[in-house]
Amino acid sequence: MLIRTVKVSEKGQIAIPKEVREKSGIKKGDVLVVYQDKDKIMLEKDSRALEDDFEDLRKLSQLTMKKLWDNKEDEIWDTV
Repeated sequence: MLIRTVKVSEKGQIAIPKEVREKSGIKKGDVLVVYQDKDKIMLEKDSRALEDDFEDLRKLSQLTMKKLWDNKEDEIWDTV
């Protein structure tokens, strides 16, 4: 676990320390999500960025499920 302190600017801004950015893979232009619970604040890289990494897998899964759902042999159950 890496712990660093930061100072809040007049505009409410903070700078994420370089070591933290490097270890977290945060680069210029990345979107971060801010979670707040009472007095605790957590930053996380935007999880939607991960969705792009799995786009091909999602498409393949949809095609596979379509083949299963469109199986004419299974329609027998709908007539009972």
